[in-house]
Amino acid sequence: MAEEREETGRIVVGVDGSGSSKQALRWAVRQAELTEGVVEAVTAWDLPQFHGSLGWMPPSSGDQAALESQARRELTEAVEETVGSHPPVEVRAIVRHGTAASVLLDAAHGASMLVVGSRGLGGFSGMLLGSVAQHCTQQAACPVVVIRHDEE
Repeated sequence: MAEEREETGRIVVGVDGSGSSKQALRWAVRQAELTEGVVEAVTAWDLPQFHGSLGWMPPSSGDQAALESQARRELTEAVEETVGSHPPVEVRAIVRHGTAASVLLDAAHGASMLVVGSRGLGGFSGMLLGSVAQHCTQQAACPVVVIRHDEE
């Protein structure tokens, strides 16, 4: 029964360090307080392709470890900056390899909801909805909440 409660109260939120994702994290924590749930703050890291004399090449394995470590550090900083080091609910920081949309969709399987910001760090700032948020709203197996960032 405890596992069932945890799954139904699990809120997955995409965090990339943008203002929109931090606002989404704050919203998810408040929602988890109301529903006695837990929050999984999820970030994705991917390997950039490098252009070499033989064409596109993946980075070395050392670069992979550095990229994952950097993503973990940035997620930890974003979570602490947004909800403090002792948030009112359990917040699990999760770092996974892959594209942002695919990582979030995988993490959201079995969750009560997926929360994303309307705009992340990449792309075109003038768009109303970013590509990750749009993909998640179209493909997620659970309800998706899109949080619009208040301009300061």
